[in-house]
Amino acid sequence: MHRINSQSIAVPKRRRNGLTVGVCICLIVLGWVVFGQTLRHDFVNYDDPRYAYQNTRITNGLNIAGIGWAFTHIHAENWHPLTTITHMLDCQLYGLRAGGHHFTNVLFHTVAVVLLFLGLQQMTGALWRSAFVAAVFAIHPLHVESVAWVAERKDVLSGVFFMLTMIAYVHYAREPSIWRYLTVLFVFALGLMSKPMLVTLPFVLLLLDYWPLRRFKRPSLTQGKAKTLKSRTQAHLITPLFLEKLPLITLSAVSSLITFLGQRGALGWTEQLPMLSRINNAILTYVIYVRQMFWPANLAVFYPHPENRLPPWEISLALAALIGITVAAIMLHKNAPYFITGWLWYLGMLVPVIGLVQVGWQGHADRYTYLPQIGLYVAGTWAVADLTASWRHQRIILGATALLVLGALTWNAWHQTSYWRDSETLFTHALTVTKKNDVAENNLGIVLLQKGQLDEAISRLQAAIDLRPENGPAHDNLAKALLQKGRLAEAMVHYRKFLEVEPGNVEARNFLGTALIQQGHVREAIEQWQDALRIEPENGNAASNLAWVFATCPETSIRDGARAVELGEKALRISGGKIPMIFRVLAAAYAENGRFSEAIETAQRGAELANSQGNIGLASELQRNITLYQASTPLRDGSMTNGKSSP
Repeated sequence: MHRINSQSIAVPKRRRNGLTVGVCICLIVLGWVVFGQTLRHDFVNYDDPRYAYQNTRITNGLNIAGIGWAFTHIHAENWHPLTTITHMLDCQLYGLRAGGHHFTNVLFHTVAVVLLFLGLQQMTGALWRSAFVAAVFAIHPLHVESVAWVAERKDVLSGVFFMLTMIAYVHYAREPSIWRYLTVLFVFALGLMSKPMLVTLPFVLLLLDYWPLRRFKRPSLTQGKAKTLKSRTQAHLITPLFLEKLPLITLSAVSSLITFLGQRGALGWTEQLPMLSRINNAILTYVIYVRQMFWPANLAVFYPHPENRLPPWEISLALAALIGITVAAIMLHKNAPYFITGWLWYLGMLVPVIGLVQVGWQGHADRYTYLPQIGLYVAGTWAVADLTASWRHQRIILGATALLVLGALTWNAWHQTSYWRDSETLFTHALTVTKKNDVAENNLGIVLLQKGQLDEAISRLQAAIDLRPENGPAHDNLAKALLQKGRLAEAMVHYRKFLEVEPGNVEARNFLGTALIQQGHVREAIEQWQDALRIEPENGNAASNLAWVFATCPETSIRDGARAVELGEKALRISGGKIPMIFRVLAAAYAENGRFSEAIETAQRGAELANSQGNIGLASELQRNITLYQASTPLRDGSMTNGKSSP
C-alpha cells in the first residue's frame, strides 16, 4: 500500500516537471519566432553608435583596461558597467557584425522570459497562468524596442537580473537565512549595474510580500517550523518586512545618485519643460501605456513630447481613470490581492521614467514598459481566471482565447520587429505613425547624408530644425551636409548654433574645428579641439586633430613637436591601433621631433594596416611620407594655409 501511494504522488510531480520543461521550450521557440529575424538586421543610427559601433572603448573588445573603464566612467549618460562590458564582449566575439550583437539581446530576453515563468510558478503554484504571463512578456509588441535595439541591451540584461532577484527573494522569504539574503543583495546589485531603473525593485518585493507570498498575514517559517505570532498586530508583522528592505533601498539610493550625476548633461531638458507640463504628460502616459498594452498599434522608436499642448479634458479623464483603478484595487485587496499587487507594480516601476525628471524630448517610450507591465499581465491574467472560475468549459474557452491572443501578439510583434531592420526603414515608419517628429526627421536625414543624397538630407534636417530649433544634433548634421555642398558659411552658423544648444558636445567641437581649418582659421580650430579635450580628455578625434596640426602646420609658431607626439600616442592608444590614419598622424609627430626612424616604422605599420583594410589611397600616401622621412624631412600640410581640407 505504501508503494502505491508513493507512485500516485510521484507521477503527478513528474508530469508537472515535464509540463514545466515543455512550457520553457515553447516560450523559447515563441521568442525566437518573433525576434530571430533581428540576426539579419543592421545597427541603427540612434544610440547604437555610442553604445556599440562608434565607441572605441567598446570596439576595442574586452580587456582589463576596458573593464576598469566601465566601472569608473559614465557611458552614454548612465553608469551601467555590466551592460557596457557585454557590449565589449560582443565586439570581442563578433566584431562589428550587427547580427551577433542582436543575438545577445535575443538571448538575454529569452532567459528573462523563462526565469519569469519559473519565478511566477514558484510563487503562485499556478503553472498555466504563469506560462501565459511569460508568453505575453516574451512577444508583446511594446517589447520589440527593448529586444530589437542593440542600444537597449540594458533592458534585457537588467530583466535577467530582475527575475533572478525575484527568484532569490522567494527562496529567502520561504526559509530566511543570511546567505540567502546576501544572494538577493548581490543579484540586485548586478541588476542595478545593468540598468538603474531597477531602483524600484525593493518596492516590488514588498508588494510580493503582500501577494503571493502573503508575508503580511502569516508568520515566517524558519527551518520548516511556524512561529506562533497570534499576539502580534498587523503592524508588527509588516514593520520587519520594511526594515528587511533597507539594505536594498540603500543600494537603490546610491544607484539613483550616480544616475543623477551621470545625467546632469541631459537633465537640461527638465529646465525647458515646466513641472506642470511634465506632470500632465506623466498622468496621460500611464494611461497611454495601458491602452498600448491592449492595442499596440502605431508604435514608433520616438514619440515627441506634447509639452503644453495637451487638452485639459484629456488630462482630467486620464487622472480620473488612474484614481478609479487605484481605488478599485484598494477595495478589492482582500478578495483579489493580486490586483493591487499588479497595479502598484505597474505604477511604481514607471516612476523613474515617467517624465517627472525629463531626460531628452520623448513624450513616452515603448522600452519603459518592459518590466513595469508585468504587473498588469499578472493582475489581468489572475482576474480573468477568477472571474471565469464558474464557467462550465473554462479551460477550453480560456485556452482557445489565450492561443488567439498570443497569435495576434506574435504577428504584430513580428511585423513591428521588421521595421528595425535598418535606420531608413525605422525612421520612415516613425514619420508615418507620428506627427511633428524632429528626431525621426534628423535621423532619416543622417541616412540620406551617408548615402550622398545631399539635397534630400538638407531638406530633412532643415525640417527637424524647423520643428524644434533646440534640436542640437540636427544643426550638427545639417552643417555636415552644407559642408559637403561647399556652403561653408552656412555650415559654420549651424555648428555654432549646436554649441549654443549643447556647449559640452565634443563631436560638434571636433567638426567645427575641421570646418575652421578648411577656412584657414587654424588657431580657432585648435581652440575648439582643446576645449573638446578639456570636456572629454579621452576623445581620440580631438587628440588626433591637434597632433596633426602641431606636427605639420607650416606656421612655425603653431608647431609643437613634443605635444604632437604626446597627443598622437594618446590617439593611437584610444583607437586600439585599428585606424591607419592615426599611424600617419603619429609618424608625422615623430618626424617633427627628429625621430625619423620611429616615423618610418610607424608609417610602415599604418601602410600595412591601410592595405589590409583595402584603403589603397592612404597606403600610397603613407609610402610618400616614408620617402620624406628617409630624407630626414618632416611633413608639412599646406592645406592649413590655403583653406583646403586637412587629414
